[in-house]
Amino acid sequence: MARHGWGGRPPADEDEARLRILDATERLIDRHGVAKTTLSDVAAELGVTRQTVYRHVGSINEIVGEVAARGAEDFVDRLVAHVDGSRSPAEAVVEGMLFCLRTVPQDPRLNLLLQLGDTATLSRAATSPETVAYGSAMLRRFPVDWAAGGVSETDLDGLAEMILRLLISLLDAPDAVAPRPEAEIRALLERWLVPALTPPDGVGS
Repeated sequence: MARHGWGGRPPADEDEARLRILDATERLIDRHGVAKTTLSDVAAELGVTRQTVYRHVGSINEIVGEVAARGAEDFVDRLVAHVDGSRSPAEAVVEGMLFCLRTVPQDPRLNLLLQLGDTATLSRAATSPETVAYGSAMLRRFPVDWAAGGVSETDLDGLAEMILRLLISLLDAPDAVAPRPEAEIRALLERWLVPALTPPDGVGS
């Protein structure tokens, strides 16, 4: 039986094991969708026990997050290019959030987490320390002077978390009859978010 596990070719190390679990999860998601993909399914796909998979990953949400992250690099490049030319950190954040709201639901990889259909799970995954750190790294790539917006290097994690929480609430609207108009969301962000990123005259200059 052991000979058939991992397709008869056991992984050489931990990194290879996780990579093959990622590949198997991605195949299952492509065939059945996120909601119908479990760690038991991943184990069966690999020909190993569920306990074997658990030795390498903590949960299906963890591995789905990694699958989603695989396709995120191109998205981040497009996001940074989109906000290039912004006159201020506040403008870059608003334009970046609107870009995310337009793009994420149509992006198969980024939409993986949204298809979980569990707002509590989504919120925990999207605001985990790892995801916040990833968001903070994205903000550092924005071609803006964060200090000019009163945002220090140590503030970026907090800003990333707040942006993620806002995006989650705006993206997760299962009862909405129609998408909220972008102009309405822009006005909301400019009224409440922009002032937080616009220091008083003389501050940060």
